[in-house]
Amino acid sequence: MRIGVDIGGTFTDLCAVDETGIVAVHKVLTTHDEPARAVEEGLAALLPGLGAVEQVVHGTTLVTNALIERTGSRTALLATAGFRDVLEMRREHRYELYDLHLELPAPLVPRHLRFDVPERILADGSVHTGLDEGYVRRLGRELAARGIEAVAVCFLHAFTNPGHERRVAELLAEVAPALRVALSSDVVPEIREFERTSTTVANVYVQDRTERYLRDLEQRLRRLGITRAPHIMLSSGGLATVDTAARFPIRILESGPAGGALAAAELGPPELLAFDMGGTTAKLCLIAGGTPLVTHEFEVDRKYRLLPGSGLPVRVPVTDMIEIGVGGGSIARIDALGLLTVGPDSAGSEPGPVCYGRGGTEPTVTDADLVLGYLDPGYFLGGSMRLDTDAARAVLSERIAAPLGVSVEEAAWGIHTSVNEDMANAARVHAVERGHDPAKLPMYTFGGAGPVHGAGVARALGAPSVVAPPAAGVLSAAGFLTAPLAFDFVRSARAAVHDLEWAQVDALFAEMEAEGAALLAKSGVDGVTHHRVAEMRYAGQGYEIRVPVHDGPWPESLIDEFTRTYRALYRRTGPEVGVEVLNWRVVSSGPKPSVTLRLPAQPAGEARKGTRKAWFPSTGGFVDTTVFDRYRLAAGTRVDGPAIVEERESTVVVPPGAHCVVREDGALEVTV
Repeated sequence: MRIGVDIGGTFTDLCAVDETGIVAVHKVLTTHDEPARAVEEGLAALLPGLGAVEQVVHGTTLVTNALIERTGSRTALLATAGFRDVLEMRREHRYELYDLHLELPAPLVPRHLRFDVPERILADGSVHTGLDEGYVRRLGRELAARGIEAVAVCFLHAFTNPGHERRVAELLAEVAPALRVALSSDVVPEIREFERTSTTVANVYVQDRTERYLRDLEQRLRRLGITRAPHIMLSSGGLATVDTAARFPIRILESGPAGGALAAAELGPPELLAFDMGGTTAKLCLIAGGTPLVTHEFEVDRKYRLLPGSGLPVRVPVTDMIEIGVGGGSIARIDALGLLTVGPDSAGSEPGPVCYGRGGTEPTVTDADLVLGYLDPGYFLGGSMRLDTDAARAVLSERIAAPLGVSVEEAAWGIHTSVNEDMANAARVHAVERGHDPAKLPMYTFGGAGPVHGAGVARALGAPSVVAPPAAGVLSAAGFLTAPLAFDFVRSARAAVHDLEWAQVDALFAEMEAEGAALLAKSGVDGVTHHRVAEMRYAGQGYEIRVPVHDGPWPESLIDEFTRTYRALYRRTGPEVGVEVLNWRVVSSGPKPSVTLRLPAQPAGEARKGTRKAWFPSTGGFVDTTVFDRYRLAAGTRVDGPAIVEERESTVVVPPGAHCVVREDGALEVTV
């Protein structure tokens, strides 16, 4: 028995799998004050009746929340003399050129805690100015006396020569052993000063809180009789041990969303759009070639949710997805212009939507979906949580319908369709920027709210169909169980391709592969495989693209692969200039688990549960809509819209004019 656990902004999802498939799923409200408590409560409810648990795989939003809420350690920055302000100067780029009130996230380290250390290493790794060890010793004692808890060390060109950074770590261990120290040459040993500094600071800023959480989680699992240490989901789609995740917490920044993308890739065709909508956010990811795309450029705490450059950059491998602040708990309001807007703020799980009856006072997407008849107030979470329809109608009437001069149902439909259009627009941009036409891709939808909105998003996007996989409401947790133990490594070595010798490149790769094999061997992993990647660009360009490195005639094979990748992205080749490599990367992975993500066979019976009124404008308003029990629908069954298919953790809405077919794997495919 293996269990996946995903902590979201509203619910904590659990999914248990054995060799036959998905055997149990569960949802509990997330406990934000003590996230591991929800995990323990969910497992305590799930475990009775299950066999011995061989593995628990866990994903969490803890790191993201700590960075956004600024609840990490009191941190200082040690930088090369003259460069302490790189954290605040950033790239001097205005992400919104004409905004006179441009807002940027404040640095995690204030200026009075950023220090210039006398030292200098040149780009070729040679030492220009030696490290002032006396200064470091004095500074270390002062920082400890002032109550500083963590220190980030980021020196110029440390990715080429880490000697000075490592010596600083030794000196601080001597004079202030209680300080947590993170070195940029360990966390992100690659070029680009601002991104490297930002990532190193973020890593040590959340390290103490993350480690305490992970150790608490281990203890709670042991209390439940689960003796094996959990594995932690990485943002890139691999797994890590608790020790590795505690050392590099920035690598688990986007661990939850990665699980859903992995599950969609496991269940679907090689090319698809994965759409995950939970209680707080919606995520869209492009699956190409059977695997989720991965990027090394990510921002957290964006001040403008869709504008790159408005957040804190983090240079780590993450599943390439776009995330927007619309979920079941997203709050709807009338803005200063008298227009209806939804999100990005969310009611979360505390207090939650008004219909939860937990003290919520603002209208949300879930309230709107309930009023429209898409959700059964008596069968939410399988009936374990009753929803208050009257309260949802009242708050929608007061806050939305009355100010707009429309009916409560029209207000609810406005919220519902506004969310669908927002997500369709985001999906369109995300796919086109990566060289794909979204109108030709099936969309796999999951998360608690995803199947409710899936058909609407697909219709707005022009997608041919939308698929709700088995256990769609907890699919991210299930996806964790498809991931192998893996870790990424990088070396910066900028050079023109024609100036490189294969022996040099192979030696660099071999060094990273040996490091990966050693790391995975500590977890008892055999059969480690390595995937080699070069980050390349035309000489003079500011950014690079990822190119797989294969055996073949050198350097022609690498240039050919670069040209092919470039053309696939931009539909053209670049200028007649040389090609250069900036970074070399290796992904070291263990064997991929063998998992069947399907529900067990259910006893035959009447699938039709009855009817209820649901609102569809194309039919003129409320219409009697047939409701089906998903667990009783046999493979091959066709359901014509309007219809609603319910399971414990999610609900599939089949609008008028669409139809739904139950596939052999148990997935519901809605053709719009």
